[in-house]
Amino acid sequence: MSQFSRRRFLFTLSASAAGSLFLKGCLGNPPEPTNTTNSSSSTPAVAPVSLSPETTPETNAIKLGYLPIVEAAALIIAKEKGFFAKYGMTNVDVSKQANWGSARDNVEIASAGGGIDGGQWQMPMPYLISEGLITKNNVKVPMYVLAQLNTQGNGIAIANIHKGKNIGLDLKPARDYIIGLASTGVPFKLAYTFPRANQDLWVRYWLAAGGIDPDNDVSLITVPAAQTVANMKTGTMDGFSTGDPWPDRIAKDGIGFLATLTADIWACHPEEYLAIRADWVNQNPKATKALLKGLMEAQQWCDRPENHGELASILATANYFNVPASVIEGAFAGNYQLGDNLAPLSDRTKAVLYWKDEKGSVSYPYKSHDLWFLTESVRWGFLPPETLTNAKQLIDQVNREDIWKEAAREAGIAEADIPTNTSRGVERFFDGKVFDPANPQAYLDSLALKRI
Repeated sequence: MSQFSRRRFLFTLSASAAGSLFLKGCLGNPPEPTNTTNSSSSTPAVAPVSLSPETTPETNAIKLGYLPIVEAAALIIAKEKGFFAKYGMTNVDVSKQANWGSARDNVEIASAGGGIDGGQWQMPMPYLISEGLITKNNVKVPMYVLAQLNTQGNGIAIANIHKGKNIGLDLKPARDYIIGLASTGVPFKLAYTFPRANQDLWVRYWLAAGGIDPDNDVSLITVPAAQTVANMKTGTMDGFSTGDPWPDRIAKDGIGFLATLTADIWACHPEEYLAIRADWVNQNPKATKALLKGLMEAQQWCDRPENHGELASILATANYFNVPASVIEGAFAGNYQLGDNLAPLSDRTKAVLYWKDEKGSVSYPYKSHDLWFLTESVRWGFLPPETLTNAKQLIDQVNREDIWKEAAREAGIAEADIPTNTSRGVERFFDGKVFDPANPQAYLDSLALKRI
């Protein structure tokens, strides 16, 4: 869309505190070789369905990227347990990406050029890639958002040096302490895995709700998820937001503590998504629906408590996360070691969920959630204000919830589990703020800290 200001976006990107510390996730990095994961010792548990001409995929092959965090679980299980193959997608390559920057670079060149065709994404990355806002030379690479992969499953971990400073969900009691660190010449450093995407937005929302300006009172930096433990050990950062198992591992290893779960910031919040290049989807509509059918079955499998032990064991292997299964499994049940003299948490409603949560469907990609990510991007100056004027048109171009619904019906998903509205309705946050998708400007107006 011509209304998007690429120059302004790239300026704010480079001018931010994160800009000088992008590490491997920065703009302009060439694609790194992907680590292709082959089948583990797990045996596929499902038999293929009988395919008709209407449901036979145009191709059985696609290359999907993922990051080693629990958000990727359903993609991995769909391959490992044979759910993709069940619907004719027998040659799905699930490929580990070094970081989000590498995933972005690899989707630009697609599998034909040695990259990927799509995969797991933070929001609003599919929109930014589609508009050429974070691609090399601002080349537009149209993407389709096809499904939400999970809800929750993120935490904000803080280094042990800050124990006893009242750093928790409500940051108001710790505000003076955190802001005061800047005056010592050593500002509080918070990390996330990619700028302008959801983990950055969770941190910003949390800080701002406590009266802390994320652009002026602290230092925000970008660190790949797998490097967070090492960086916390060396004191490179004071805290970070990323997906499990990394925040919980920080607490279990005694390196730091969990200040809050993102489930506490926004209950049943949208987390990460399956998005694929639009050209691949347009050329392979039946294969796309076959992928979605396999993903939906995998998401249901992931949510069943009796599968959590096997799920953790599969993800723990060297092919995938390469961490002890015990570090992963707690996230599926909502069991967290919080630290800082807080009692351990055991609450299934705070767990990472893949198919259903207390508000209904997890897998269905609500357009209202996309609108929140775009609105929050406007809040921090990452996108220009006129984005909201054109948001419906942009969301309709990128969000293909219609394909999700078609695939769900072909897979025999109960009508009660297929949303009838593209909006999940009014969303409420821990600090009392309300986002009404019918009036995003009112939400912006209610926020004290913002860049507009």
